Amino acid sequence: MSEEIKVPRHVAIILDGNGRWAKAKGMPRNYGHVQGAKTVETICEEAYRMGIQYLTVYAFSTENWNRPQDEVDALMKLLRNYMKTCLKTAEKNRMCVRVLGEKSRLDEDIRSRIEELEEATKNNDGLHFQIAINYGGRDEILRAVKKAVQKVKEGELSETGISEEVFAGFLDTAGIPDPDLLIRTCNEQRISNFLLWQLAYTEFYFTPVAWPDFSKEELVKAVEAYNHRDRRYGGLKEE
Repeated sequence: MSEEIKVPRHVAIILDGNGRWAKAKGMPRNYGHVQGAKTVETICEEAYRMGIQYLTVYAFSTENWNRPQDEVDALMKLLRNYMKTCLKTAEKNRMCVRVLGEKSRLDEDIRSRIEELEEATKNNDGLHFQIAINYGGRDEILRAVKKAVQKVKEGELSETGISEEVFAGFLDTAGIPDPDLLIRTCNEQRISNFLLWQLAYTEFYFTPVAWPDFSKEELVKAVEAYNHRDRRYGGLKEE
């Protein structure tokens, strides 16, 4: 990648097309999810090499519970295994991992693994990697509102003291900069309830490539496309 290319600080990705990719190969949908998890590992490494500081992926949405039970069960099994793999990868690459979303619906053993992973990696100074699990943007905003209301009730916060910055501190992404670039694979062109607050000024990039086939080269293409955008905030061009 050329030195003139400006690398986005934070990239968010909606991992789409695992099931369709598998079906096109005559394989069960779960095969696509397994391959998709391997792609996550690859892209984490490539993103960090490119100089991306934050990477957030949409792994399991609040709506995904509506999928067939056998697929949900397989995804939860994959998630359990991925937590182990992610811990090893994080140790090797000094990756700081954080899980976004409402964790209470997840099984206790998964919640324990998430806690272990976050605790073990919290001081790592490599890529900041966020995984959205049982995550929905509307759900996140509602939970944040309830937290803010509770603080007002307890007298720790005044209604007039709730600014955008203060409210952002109640979101799952507190302390994480908003994404500069959102990538969605497999040609779907919607955000599917992902990071609704945080994507206010984000550039979107859609690709027909299914997530299991997403490679370093595809990530470079997305970043190059981002560089051709005229980044403006309130009418002012980003310097």
